[in-house]
Amino acid sequence: MGESRFRSFFLPRFSLSYLLRLVIIAALAIVFFSKICIPVRIEGISMEPTYHDGSFNFCCRVPYFFHPPSVGDVVFIRMAGTRVMYMKRVVAMAGNVVAFQDGYLYVNGKVRPETYVVTECDWDLPPRKVKPRHVYVVGDNRKMTIENQVFGQVPASRIVGKALW
Repeated sequence: MGESRFRSFFLPRFSLSYLLRLVIIAALAIVFFSKICIPVRIEGISMEPTYHDGSFNFCCRVPYFFHPPSVGDVVFIRMAGTRVMYMKRVVAMAGNVVAFQDGYLYVNGKVRPETYVVTECDWDLPPRKVKPRHVYVVGDNRKMTIENQVFGQVPASRIVGKALW
């Protein structure tokens, strides 16, 4: 009799339905956070001041299930393996001609205003046409030298999702 009291005190009884709900919730959470809304820790300063080194965000895949990315979107791009993604801003779409002159972004020969860029820059990059099924991406931190930025044309198929905030 003493043994049964010991068990009931330290090992509470769970109903089968409770355990089943717990397993279902855990499985849904795993699927949600690994396939739909992926948690991401930002490493690097290429997106400052919009996103800071060491901050946290989510890569939401849902928006691109229904339509392709658009200019101004902050996207996550899978570059290598399954765990490495770059966070960049889409500045031009397929067929556009992109250039940087005296630090200003030109798309199809016209200056594109970039309200998210808060520092002066001196980037110069000759015009280049964005290939079909590609987008042109660049970081927001333009005080970095152009040689230290990872940017350019990427296949739209490499875009994993959009920054949640």
